[in-house]
Amino acid sequence: METAPAQDHVPGHDHTHDGVLKLALGAIGIVFGDIGTSPLYAFRETFHGHHYLLLDTFNIMGVISLMFWSMMAVVTLKYVTVIMRADNKGEGGSLALLALISGRAGQKRWTAGIVLLGVFATALFYGDSMITPAVSVLSAVEGIAVAAPGFGGLVVPIAVVILILLFSIQRTGTARVGLFFGPIMLLYFTVIATLGVISIVQSPSIIAALSPHHAVTFFWRDPLHAFLALGSVVLAVTGAEALYADMGHFGRNPIRVSWLFFVLPALTLNYMGQGALLMREGRTALVSPFYNLAPDALQLPLVVLATMAAIIASQAVISGAFSVTQQAIQLGFIPRLRIDHTSASTAGQIYIPVINWALMVMVILLVLSFQTSSNLTAAYGIAVTGAMFIDNCLLAVVLFHLWNWKKRYALPLLAIFFAVDLAYFSANLTKVPDGGWFPLMVGFIIFTLLTTWAKGRMLMMQRLRESAMPIKIFIDSAANSASRVPGTAVFLTSTPDGVPQALLHNLKHNKVLHERVILLTVKITDSPFVPEMKRYKIDDLGKGFHRMVLYYGFMQEVNVPSALKQVSECGAEFKMMETSFFLARQTLLPSSRPGMMIWREKLFAWMLRNAESAMEFFRLPTNRVVELGSQVEI
Repeated sequence: METAPAQDHVPGHDHTHDGVLKLALGAIGIVFGDIGTSPLYAFRETFHGHHYLLLDTFNIMGVISLMFWSMMAVVTLKYVTVIMRADNKGEGGSLALLALISGRAGQKRWTAGIVLLGVFATALFYGDSMITPAVSVLSAVEGIAVAAPGFGGLVVPIAVVILILLFSIQRTGTARVGLFFGPIMLLYFTVIATLGVISIVQSPSIIAALSPHHAVTFFWRDPLHAFLALGSVVLAVTGAEALYADMGHFGRNPIRVSWLFFVLPALTLNYMGQGALLMREGRTALVSPFYNLAPDALQLPLVVLATMAAIIASQAVISGAFSVTQQAIQLGFIPRLRIDHTSASTAGQIYIPVINWALMVMVILLVLSFQTSSNLTAAYGIAVTGAMFIDNCLLAVVLFHLWNWKKRYALPLLAIFFAVDLAYFSANLTKVPDGGWFPLMVGFIIFTLLTTWAKGRMLMMQRLRESAMPIKIFIDSAANSASRVPGTAVFLTSTPDGVPQALLHNLKHNKVLHERVILLTVKITDSPFVPEMKRYKIDDLGKGFHRMVLYYGFMQEVNVPSALKQVSECGAEFKMMETSFFLARQTLLPSSRPGMMIWREKLFAWMLRNAESAMEFFRLPTNRVVELGSQVEI
């Protein structure tokens, strides 16, 4: 991947002090939906989940202490304080960090392994994006069985209907709905904090659980059950990676303000309130300690509010799946897919139909298969903890090779992060037989697809380079012998070397050349944005031939006609009605040549056939495009 010159300014990432509070409110509505709905099930599952834990005061205090200090270590220290400093021109997330590392580290021995880790973290994210809507909506709707036990049988049908409606509205965009996200989540966090305080007042001894010694003695007395409990305790920090991934939308300071001064206190108060409730009422309240915090008359309104919060959490992870897919397409890990922009003013609001409907099918299958949120939480956690562990590996590269930290500072910090995440990941591996296999299976399937596309694309470009004729020889021979016709011909080529296959075929069959010939390559850089002034680079090859490279960031939409309208260095401006675009459509022939196994070659060929056409992806005018086919062996 070629890197465009560094940009000086990234639109949308300058956050003044006056706008911090407004952005913090927006962050509460978008960023914290996932971690904000964790109180619906996280505390309950430590005692009611797949690994039995005795419900007594000692264990309750230990679990509350573990949850609080997990949020402090994983969310506050690791993500909010350290990792959010590792931004790629303001953007966060595994792929943005991977692009940053790849661009800075060059071709060192370990970069290939780091790339594979980053790709696997992305694959795990897709598993997480399937489970989050299912467990969030299902756990919220299960409150109906608490508020009105007679309607317990309607939980799954209602959850399925809500999810179908949620995925169905994605095509319209979330700009208008997003205006309500902040106030709704603000109300939600205020309510759960208030319910927690009311319960704490009745049992103030629970406040002592904030001391870390309760977590330590919990492990000291019963290390096996404490270790198994980590598999459920980690549910309290699911969504932490969303803080980093959504940093580009709000900036690090608004997210830090929201977390430290509002979300963290609200979650802590609610978890302590649930613990105090169980200390008073025991297992009678364990069916749903979250809903049982509310008086009977307020349980149904709480179900409605929690369901809205779950929908918002689901919306955030669905939008995240669209954003990650766009990044992966631009970075060359996923074939071209149709991307619709749902907002004229906000570039980040996109809709990818294939991803949307695939997610909907998988989420509904999860709900119908697992039936309850308790069963789903067994599958939840593996993907999250796996991605968090990979983030540590990427962070280690950043600390040592990008920031040049001294070992005496970096090693203790990394040791804490690796120890915590390894403990959580190991504890979640015990849930593999009960459902933890699902995100791992999804992760490995998607990892295979991503790496197959990246490898196959690289091999195909190598084969095209091998057979390409040097451009200088072609110009000297063809320009003098072929007839020239008026107009401009733009030949899109993935390799900025040699003669494009489409140009050779056009000359062979049509026996003519246009007066102006543009050999165009689109380069996606390892920066999220490339400014307009640095969009293109042009080389005059003589005799009416020009080689042009267009640069885009991996967060930007490619629009070739729009970019060409800005170019005036090729003799005259581009007029679309006088310009023809020539594309080469490759047909792959699996062969025994070294590169990939035959089954992966066939898989790559299938992905290539089903990719969106270059005409649609590059936004080319449909009546000005000519496609010419060729065969390639890889």
